[in-house]
Amino acid sequence: MPDLEAVDEAWTTALCVVAHPDDLEFGTAAAIARWTDQGKNVVYVMVTSGEAGIDGMDPAEARVIREAEQLESAKIVGVDTVDFLGLPDGVLEYGVPLRRAICAAVRRHQPEIVITNNFRDTWGGPLNQADHIATGRATLDAVRDAGNRWVFHEQIEDGLERWGGVRQVWAAFSPDAKHAVETTQTFERGVASLAAHKAYIDGLGWESFDPAEFLESGARQAGTRLGVPMAATFEVFSMGWGD
Repeated sequence: MPDLEAVDEAWTTALCVVAHPDDLEFGTAAAIARWTDQGKNVVYVMVTSGEAGIDGMDPAEARVIREAEQLESAKIVGVDTVDFLGLPDGVLEYGVPLRRAICAAVRRHQPEIVITNNFRDTWGGPLNQADHIATGRATLDAVRDAGNRWVFHEQIEDGLERWGGVRQVWAAFSPDAKHAVETTQTFERGVASLAAHKAYIDGLGWESFDPAEFLESGARQAGTRLGVPMAATFEVFSMGWGD
């Protein structure tokens, strides 16, 4: 019997908040394609521009290239809006400034669902990266902040509205995931969205890296647990009282 439960897809707007360009493409983008095909509106927020991610490239140059790759990658899965918050790559810290920046994005876009990356210490084995952990934790708290007009009240004074309409936060590929969504029909577009990050992948020195092979392993394992050919997993946090 499958040991994962299907996520609730009864929503129309989602905001994806991650630390770097490419974070969504390592498994979640195929799910995004599924939802945009359903007519849902999905917006991306990149906390940094990944400018410290290519060792042999100056950060100023890398910023431009990685933002362009992310915009192309997003279009492949039906996402038209990508916000870059411009915080420094590689040295993100959980705290009030990060919460404030993400809270403003939540208030600006007013989503029902917020999606971030796994922010546990590991991926179920390999250690997680500090920027991912800080961003995920801050996202969870910023969603709550967005609904309280007296937290970051200067944003309200500047014209943003408080937003308490986020029902759930989903952390993709958490080792504690108990939910998933089928990605069988949109898997190839997920692969294409990862392949769009060519400069980044080349910069890592992954000469033999095959996006399809890399993504297929995780998608098939998750699919087996959901009872479908391919899937993406999420740890779900309900934001409402009593949920």
